[in-house]
Amino acid sequence: MKSKYAKIELDDIDIKILKILQDDGRLSNSELAERVSLSPSPCWKRLKRLETIGVIRGYQAVLDRHLLGLGVVVFVSILLENHTESTCRTFEKWVLEMPEVIACHNISGQHDYMLQVLADDLESYSKFALNRLRTVPGVKEMQSSFSLLELKASSKICVR
Repeated sequence: MKSKYAKIELDDIDIKILKILQDDGRLSNSELAERVSLSPSPCWKRLKRLETIGVIRGYQAVLDRHLLGLGVVVFVSILLENHTESTCRTFEKWVLEMPEVIACHNISGQHDYMLQVLADDLESYSKFALNRLRTVPGVKEMQSSFSLLELKASSKICVR
Protein backbone atom coordinates (compact mmCIF):
# COMPACT_ATOMS: atom_id res chain seq x y z
CA MET A 1 0.00 0.00 0.00
CA LYS A 2 1.27 3.45 -0.93
CA SER A 3 1.63 6.10 1.76
CA LYS A 4 -0.47 9.22 1.32
CA TYR A 5 2.80 11.03 2.03
CA ALA A 6 4.72 9.30 -0.74
CA LYS A 7 7.42 11.56 -2.09
CA ILE A 8 6.80 12.78 -5.61
CA GLU A 9 9.53 12.97 -8.21
CA LEU A 10 11.07 16.43 -8.51
CA ASP A 11 14.06 17.27 -10.66
CA ASP A 12 16.62 20.00 -9.99
CA ILE A 13 14.62 22.63 -11.90
CA ASP A 14 11.42 21.84 -9.97
CA ILE A 15 13.35 22.16 -6.70
CA LYS A 16 14.88 25.45 -7.82
CA ILE A 17 11.41 26.78 -8.74
CA LEU A 18 10.06 25.83 -5.29
CA LYS A 19 12.98 27.43 -3.46
CA ILE A 20 12.70 30.66 -5.45
CA LEU A 21 8.93 30.91 -4.98
CA GLN A 22 9.22 30.40 -1.22
CA ASP A 23 11.43 33.49 -1.14
CA ASP A 24 9.32 35.52 -3.58
CA GLY A 25 5.92 34.19 -4.60
CA ARG A 26 5.14 37.39 -6.51
CA LEU A 27 7.64 36.78 -9.29
CA SER A 28 6.22 36.89 -12.78
CA ASN A 29 6.56 33.77 -14.87
CA SER A 30 9.12 35.56 -17.05
CA GLU A 31 11.28 36.45 -14.04
CA LEU A 32 10.98 32.94 -12.65
CA ALA A 33 11.85 31.41 -16.02
CA GLU A 34 14.96 33.58 -16.26
CA ARG A 35 16.11 32.57 -12.78
CA VAL A 36 15.78 28.85 -13.54
CA SER A 37 17.23 29.18 -17.05
CA LEU A 38 14.09 28.15 -18.94
CA SER A 39 11.98 29.90 -21.51
CA PRO A 40 8.62 31.16 -20.16
CA SER A 41 6.41 28.43 -21.68
CA PRO A 42 8.20 25.38 -20.18
CA CYS A 43 8.52 27.24 -16.87
CA TRP A 44 4.77 27.95 -16.84
CA LYS A 45 4.04 24.27 -17.58
CA ARG A 46 6.25 23.15 -14.69
CA LEU A 47 4.64 25.68 -12.36
CA LYS A 48 1.13 24.53 -13.33
CA ARG A 49 2.16 20.89 -12.81
CA LEU A 50 3.48 21.69 -9.32
CA GLU A 51 0.20 23.46 -8.52
CA THR A 52 -1.96 20.68 -10.01
CA ILE A 53 -0.28 17.86 -8.11
CA GLY A 54 -0.57 19.91 -4.91
CA VAL A 55 3.09 20.60 -4.11
CA ILE A 56 2.24 24.30 -4.36
CA ARG A 57 -0.97 24.67 -2.34
CA GLY A 58 -1.34 28.42 -2.72
CA TYR A 59 0.28 31.81 -2.45
CA GLN A 60 0.05 34.18 0.48
CA ALA A 61 1.57 37.25 2.03
CA VAL A 62 3.75 36.81 5.12
CA LEU A 63 2.49 39.22 7.77
CA ASP A 64 4.39 40.73 10.68
CA ARG A 65 2.39 39.77 13.77
CA HIS A 66 4.11 42.44 15.91
CA LEU A 67 3.04 45.25 13.59
CA LEU A 68 -0.50 43.85 13.71
CA GLY A 69 -0.48 44.02 17.51
CA LEU A 70 -0.20 40.28 18.12
CA GLY A 71 2.51 40.32 20.78
CA VAL A 72 1.82 36.98 22.49
CA VAL A 73 2.48 33.48 21.16
CA VAL A 74 1.06 30.65 23.24
CA PHE A 75 1.47 26.90 22.86
CA VAL A 76 -1.54 25.17 24.38
CA SER A 77 -1.51 21.47 25.23
CA ILE A 78 -4.99 19.99 25.28
CA LEU A 79 -6.11 16.77 26.95
CA LEU A 80 -9.55 15.51 25.96
CA GLU A 81 -11.99 13.74 28.28
CA ASN A 82 -11.92 10.65 26.06
CA HIS A 83 -10.67 9.55 22.66
CA THR A 84 -13.89 8.68 20.91
CA GLU A 85 -14.11 9.73 17.30
CA SER A 86 -17.03 11.99 18.15
CA THR A 87 -15.09 13.86 20.87
CA CYS A 88 -12.04 14.30 18.65
CA ARG A 89 -14.04 15.47 15.60
CA THR A 90 -16.06 17.90 17.73
CA PHE A 91 -12.88 19.40 19.20
CA GLU A 92 -11.26 19.67 15.75
CA LYS A 93 -14.36 21.35 14.29
CA TRP A 94 -14.35 23.99 17.03
CA VAL A 95 -10.61 24.66 16.72
CA LEU A 96 -10.81 25.06 12.94
CA GLU A 97 -13.28 27.90 13.48
CA MET A 98 -10.99 29.85 15.85
CA PRO A 99 -8.86 32.38 13.96
CA GLU A 100 -6.63 32.88 17.00
CA VAL A 101 -5.39 29.29 16.55
CA ILE A 102 -2.80 29.39 13.76
CA ALA A 103 -1.69 25.76 14.08
CA CYS A 104 -3.17 22.60 15.59
CA HIS A 105 -1.49 19.21 15.79
CA ASN A 106 -2.79 15.89 17.10
CA ILE A 107 0.22 14.73 19.09
CA SER A 108 1.56 11.69 20.91
CA GLY A 109 2.47 11.73 24.57
CA GLN A 110 0.73 13.11 27.63
CA HIS A 111 -1.64 15.43 25.74
CA ASP A 112 -3.84 14.96 22.69
CA TYR A 113 -3.42 18.23 20.80
CA MET A 114 -0.94 21.08 20.63
CA LEU A 115 -2.25 24.47 19.52
CA GLN A 116 -0.31 27.56 18.56
CA VAL A 117 -2.31 30.66 19.43
CA LEU A 118 -1.66 34.35 18.72
CA ALA A 119 -3.07 37.06 20.98
CA ASP A 120 -2.73 40.80 21.39
CA ASP A 121 -1.61 40.52 25.01
CA LEU A 122 -1.97 38.33 28.11
CA GLU A 123 -5.41 39.72 28.91
CA SER A 124 -6.79 38.92 25.46
CA TYR A 125 -5.30 35.42 25.62
CA SER A 126 -6.85 34.91 29.05
CA LYS A 127 -10.29 35.87 27.71
CA PHE A 128 -9.83 33.54 24.72
CA ALA A 129 -8.70 30.63 26.90
CA LEU A 130 -11.36 31.03 29.58
CA ASN A 131 -14.36 32.04 27.48
CA ARG A 132 -13.79 30.07 24.30
CA LEU A 133 -11.15 27.36 24.40
CA ARG A 134 -12.05 26.00 27.83
CA THR A 135 -15.72 25.80 26.82
CA VAL A 136 -15.10 23.49 23.84
CA PRO A 137 -16.95 20.21 24.46
CA GLY A 138 -14.61 17.39 25.46
CA VAL A 139 -11.73 19.51 26.78
CA LYS A 140 -10.57 18.05 30.09
CA GLU A 141 -7.30 19.92 30.63
CA MET A 142 -5.39 22.83 29.10
CA GLN A 143 -1.78 23.76 29.71
CA SER A 144 -0.53 27.07 28.31
CA SER A 145 3.14 27.78 27.63
CA PHE A 146 4.07 31.31 26.63
CA SER A 147 6.83 32.02 24.15
CA LEU A 148 9.44 34.21 25.79
CA LEU A 149 11.59 34.67 22.68
CA GLU A 150 10.87 33.73 19.09
CA LEU A 151 14.17 32.60 17.61
CA LYS A 152 12.78 31.30 14.34
CA ALA A 153 9.39 31.40 12.67
CA SER A 154 9.04 30.24 9.11
CA SER A 155 6.65 28.45 6.82
CA LYS A 156 9.44 27.60 4.39
CA ILE A 157 10.07 23.93 3.72
CA CYS A 158 13.57 22.63 3.04
CA VAL A 159 13.15 21.15 -0.45
CA ARG A 160 15.60 18.44 -1.46
